[in-house]
Amino acid sequence: MEKESIKELAEFLEERVKAKINVGSNEITVKPENKGNAIPPKAYLRVLLRKFLHQTELKEDFRVISSGENVLTIKTRREARSSQ
Repeated sequence: MEKESIKELAEFLEERVKAKINVGSNEITVKPENKGNAIPPKAYLRVLLRKFLHQTELKEDFRVISSGENVLTIKTRREARSSQ
């Protein structure tokens, strides 16, 4: 994803999740604003990521997958294989 899209995604998440969003070189980290608050469930974050991809018309190019405990990854979709 382009840097511009990553910034848009961070802003999108900040608007919907009451948490602190940190943008790294190739990752976005969600942390609670206060010690008493909890971050949203992984399933909800996955829905938000999918919604962002849909709204920015990137759903055909990328997909959201789980790549570990409390880790979601946006990967490039493989092109559909043609039947022989």
